[in-house]
Amino acid sequence: MLRSLYSGVSGMRGFQTKLDVIGNNIANVNTIGFKGSRVMFKDILSQTVSGVSAADDQRGGVNAQQVGLGVSMASIDTVHTAGSAMTTNVATDLRINGDGFFAVGTTDQVDAPYLTRAGNFTLDADRNLVTTDGLHVMSQEGGPVVIPDGVVSFSIAQNGDIIGVNADGTTASTGQHIAVVKVQNPAGLEKIGGNMYRMTANANPGGEITKVLPGDTETGVGTLVSGQLEMSNVDLTGEFTEMIVAQRGFQANSRIITTSDEVLQEIVNLKH
Repeated sequence: MLRSLYSGVSGMRGFQTKLDVIGNNIANVNTIGFKGSRVMFKDILSQTVSGVSAADDQRGGVNAQQVGLGVSMASIDTVHTAGSAMTTNVATDLRINGDGFFAVGTTDQVDAPYLTRAGNFTLDADRNLVTTDGLHVMSQEGGPVVIPDGVVSFSIAQNGDIIGVNADGTTASTGQHIAVVKVQNPAGLEKIGGNMYRMTANANPGGEITKVLPGDTETGVGTLVSGQLEMSNVDLTGEFTEMIVAQRGFQANSRIITTSDEVLQEIVNLKH
């Protein structure tokens, strides 16, 4: 009887966390490059009332008798499916068509940058390509991306090559390529807010960050699409459905606690 009380409590805690995750997903339905999360559950170790006995010449085998002790969270996974594309026609807006992440950070984070799928970049007063928080976008050449002086305008090719238009109308590569980073296990990245992730030892072996050119066939990273952004991959229909499931699950577990309390009350009243 007391076991059912604690099982109900564990279920309510689990569904409360599920609602927290769903709420965060819905709140970020319009966040550029956001990846939604999901909660997975597992049962808690069961209490064995009687053990297993094997069959012999005289009698057949007997199965174990076990009582479950509730539920716990197995994981909170980040789902890295691609979000839909939004066309902006802004040259500094970039979308990765396929796998990979942009590398961004301060000038002393060249070797250990943050990672992001949000490509809403801008130019600052020094012609640095930066995020909305002022972090530099890293190039394949080993430093921040800087548009050289004398370039009237520029475009970004699918392989990350920044092509400048000179004052005389001629075009030429600026010698800089926007880098992307291949991540073997994107779900192993650590969310740090601001649409950014931090590399971990479970995302890449040893937490290593290797910047490559977009479209690199060896690593299988995607190409860049200029003038587009990747939207959130949150599906409102699925989230609202999961919200209903979580709400009903929470109510059902609260009913377990109420019923167990009523049974305990009946036992207490036996004396009278």
